[in-house]
Amino acid sequence: MSHVVFFLVPGVHLLDLAGPAQVFSTAADFGHPYTLSYVAERPRVTSAQGLPLETGLDWPELGPEDLIVVPGWRSLRLAQGPAIGPAPLRALREHHARGGTVASVCAGADALGRAGLLDGRHCTTHHDVQEELALRHPKATVVRDVLFTTDDRVVTSAGIASGIDLALHLIATRHGPAVAAQIARDMVVYARRNGHEPQTSAMLRHRSHLDDTVHRAQDLIDSRFDEPLPLPALASAVGVSERTLTRLFTRATGLTPLRYQQTLRLERAEHLISHGTTIDTAARSVGFEDARMLRRLRARGQ
Repeated sequence: MSHVVFFLVPGVHLLDLAGPAQVFSTAADFGHPYTLSYVAERPRVTSAQGLPLETGLDWPELGPEDLIVVPGWRSLRLAQGPAIGPAPLRALREHHARGGTVASVCAGADALGRAGLLDGRHCTTHHDVQEELALRHPKATVVRDVLFTTDDRVVTSAGIASGIDLALHLIATRHGPAVAAQIARDMVVYARRNGHEPQTSAMLRHRSHLDDTVHRAQDLIDSRFDEPLPLPALASAVGVSERTLTRLFTRATGLTPLRYQQTLRLERAEHLISHGTTIDTAARSVGFEDARMLRRLRARGQ
């Protein structure tokens, strides 16, 4: 079981908090148990939208599989943001030092910076305060105009709705793209985002387009990538011809539907192999009849 702790400050944006919380709560509904906790420096925090939030004061014991999220807050400038005492900043540092992951949404990146966790790492935040974040934390590399960044278990996102993207990325990393796609469909959001590094999940890399037909085809492939998915059946499911689907899919993603499916299979297989699974077992787990195709894809880098 993984524990997700949200650290809340006065003026916290509701969507910065509710978006990621909904993702992990939905994951629990689908059999991936997450416990959610809310911690602050006072027992009641009023959100930027005026809703009072009851929180705990004591930090739970956390392990390497657990996550701390710092949602953003309302402030025209980071320098005018709420004060954060030494105890929560220490909690952030110590959790990361023990192998845990810390994440921020929007202005929450500044809290990670105050804890020293942005030094020497890539990060991002809302476009309105990117320049100020770079000035306040000159040892950090602020990446402009992306939805999220990941660097050595420090995950930052641009703000507001991108907190959902960040949480779906973490779900895809932990449980595979099919689970993230299932949660995205249940939440009625497209799982499209554009993390800045090529090693982010294939599902994430190829979801930055706006073609609804291709998104629906990707939803099917994401949820059933380990099954045979003939092009005629896929095209019929989204209501277009095979030729049209191939043209739209390639234009939107740079891949054919088959190559996209193979990319998902390879990525999931690599994850299994990195955790000790044999190539033969990994190949069968992701839908290949035997390991020969997996070996070919690995040899050519897909």
